[in-house]
Amino acid sequence: MRALTVLGLLLVLATSVVSAQTPSSCAPTGDLQFVCGQNGPEDLVVVPGGQWVVASAFGGSGVNLVRVSDRVSLVAYPSASAKERFDAKAYAGCPGPPDAAAKAKFSTHGLSLQPGRNSVHRLLVVAHGSRESIEVFELDARSATPALTWIGCAVAPDPIGLNSVRWLADGGFVASNFLARNIDTESRAKMLAGERNGELWDWHVGSGWKKVPGSEAAGANGLEISEDGKLFYVAAWGTQSFFRLSRGAATPKRDEIPLGFRVDNIRWAKDGTLLAAGQRDTAPGSQSTVVVKIDPKTMKVQRVLERPNIEAFGAGTVAVEVGNDIWVGSFRGDRIAMFRR
Repeated sequence: MRALTVLGLLLVLATSVVSAQTPSSCAPTGDLQFVCGQNGPEDLVVVPGGQWVVASAFGGSGVNLVRVSDRVSLVAYPSASAKERFDAKAYAGCPGPPDAAAKAKFSTHGLSLQPGRNSVHRLLVVAHGSRESIEVFELDARSATPALTWIGCAVAPDPIGLNSVRWLADGGFVASNFLARNIDTESRAKMLAGERNGELWDWHVGSGWKKVPGSEAAGANGLEISEDGKLFYVAAWGTQSFFRLSRGAATPKRDEIPLGFRVDNIRWAKDGTLLAAGQRDTAPGSQSTVVVKIDPKTMKVQRVLERPNIEAFGAGTVAVEVGNDIWVGSFRGDRIAMFRR
């Protein structure tokens, strides 16, 4: 059987649906409004201050910025305004900034924004293409339009297929291995059926990549971490479940609950709960969008919204709070959906 990369497997599904279902208008549909001009905005993060949202481009290339006030979207990287300032000490082992060929195929996936001082933040981006990597940027939000400066990377060892990333306070980060690269369709089907195939990986400049004990999962996907850094929260896409994992313990403690849908990305809500978004189905054209809130202490689940797949939007992957709305991204299509809370 011909081997396919994780990106190829997902893009086959995404492309077949995009071509058939991308509507010509960005006009509201019922109570839904949209932010258009995207290309598979699989993940979203809100820049501190709430005036800008960063969107990945899983179906295209680059990193997008969306101005909340008027929903105007622009490509922040690669772009003429983006800069490069390689920090070879902090990101030892990185071969250097993406070249022209890499930038042309800079498919972006998971995002994580570490707030910094004086409106200068660190942005982590899962990138596929010429290398499987976490690309690191400085996001400077002091000017009217934020600017990105590439500062380093960490290339994932074979055959890890990265999905999500989350910054760590000590300068490292943790990322999820969703589906190994060069995987065959039979192995992917086993993951969909619940067979554990991946895990979390921790990265630090001194030690490189290391597996996180006890984090094995079927389709390890979105992740977050507690404020004190002692607990991971992880989406298991293949088993349609969510688990909480102790960090740094000799014997990790793991608590897992079923969610009944393929949970994708996880984001903190303003009330201290976790917003988990994902899909109810996997067949093209029927991927409804589900968003729930999870209490990180009690693991109690509360449904926020569930919407069927429509021509304008489907296959939700992430939910973030933006003002009085919830913005939901998708691995396919040209838009972000806006739901009133």
